[in-house]
Amino acid sequence: MPPRPEALRALLVSYVFPPTGGVGGARVSKLAKYLPAHDVVPAILTARNASVPLVDTSLERDVSPDLEIVRAWTLEPGYGVKKAVWAASTTSPATKGAARRGTAGLARLARQALVPDPQVLWQPDAHRALLGRLARRRPDDVVFITAPPFSTFLLGPLTRLRPRVALVLDYRDEWLTLRNSYEMIAGRAAAVTGALLERTLLRLPHVITTATEAFRKALLDRFRFLDPARVVTITNGYDPDDFPKELPEPPTDRFVVTFAGTIYKLTSARGFLGAVRRLHARAPELAKSLEVRFLGRIVESEVDAFAGTESLGVVRTGFTPKDGVISALAASHVTMCLQAEVAGVERIYPAKIFELMRLGRPCLTISPPGALTELAVRHRLGPVLHPRDEEGIAALLEAQLRSFRAGTFPTRSEAVDTERFDRRLIAGEFARVFREAVSRARSR
Repeated sequence: MPPRPEALRALLVSYVFPPTGGVGGARVSKLAKYLPAHDVVPAILTARNASVPLVDTSLERDVSPDLEIVRAWTLEPGYGVKKAVWAASTTSPATKGAARRGTAGLARLARQALVPDPQVLWQPDAHRALLGRLARRRPDDVVFITAPPFSTFLLGPLTRLRPRVALVLDYRDEWLTLRNSYEMIAGRAAAVTGALLERTLLRLPHVITTATEAFRKALLDRFRFLDPARVVTITNGYDPDDFPKELPEPPTDRFVVTFAGTIYKLTSARGFLGAVRRLHARAPELAKSLEVRFLGRIVESEVDAFAGTESLGVVRTGFTPKDGVISALAASHVTMCLQAEVAGVERIYPAKIFELMRLGRPCLTISPPGALTELAVRHRLGPVLHPRDEEGIAALLEAQLRSFRAGTFPTRSEAVDTERFDRRLIAGEFARVFREAVSRARSR
């Protein structure tokens, strides 16, 4: 059923959008897919040549041929060049010759100049594209800007120049946590500048949305000028269309544990892999039945944690398209969600947790106490352990393997109250927020 002529028009701004791979674009692509059912007509503003490590064309199945997509050029180099510059700027000077030290110095200078992140080089053409839409006789009713990258929020001031157009800023991740934990984020001086930018930009939106309630509370604690009524939590979720009716069953000849996603500082597998080593040391015959699969990219700073694990049944498959990820997770006895002990992690849960929830396999959550562990316990997703508790993780794996060999291991979780995270319902929550923001923009 097509939206009515008077339906709300929403421009969704996201640096990443299919076919860009990874979970970053899912919040917007699923929103664009389901907003029309809530009488909102979406359009997209995204990067034409996003400098990203992954492309997954299978994600384009969510993109309607009727969806208007505006793609703006970024001045960034390719991801491989960015990665090399980042590596050069972080290598110890003692390991370099004079020429390489000079190159590394220039690389560090470039990183410091790209505030708050390298994707700021998308802003010139993104501003041009947004200006064209705002200058139309009938502009979009609401501009929704999602981050990271948080340089995308720099489009907020331009949006506010057009009267009666609402502005909504969306935190998929927390800016403060991203500065501390993610790849290719500039150093201390740029972080200070980024903090000042955040404080300035947060005075502009009619509504702010966050992906977790902990993000919301942290924002309100840090920025006392924010009106709590204008800061709203809307979680990520799962799309039922991503799950085929017939899912593969786990194998009977081995016990499979699967993690899907990027392994980096925030999702380090070091504690879990330490537990696997302990298990093989004390119960080698039993541990032969264990297969651990990692589907996704592993950043260079975490590769050393996997040294020698191939002989322990650890399999690294690299990037896997979305369809393959769902099938591989389904064909597992246990799925896994990882978070390391880093600053701010207590306010985070990965978007992938909702797909694991919907899948219904027992989910092993390894994380410090916080938003993720509370979610896992509240919805009965499976066991929860701390990443430093290698002995506890090893004991759990041993018990699960013995249950598997005895034929008593349950392949379904006891998950409860998961329907609320359906992307179709979440699109309705965003539609209500958009209307509220438009009402505020027009009442001034």
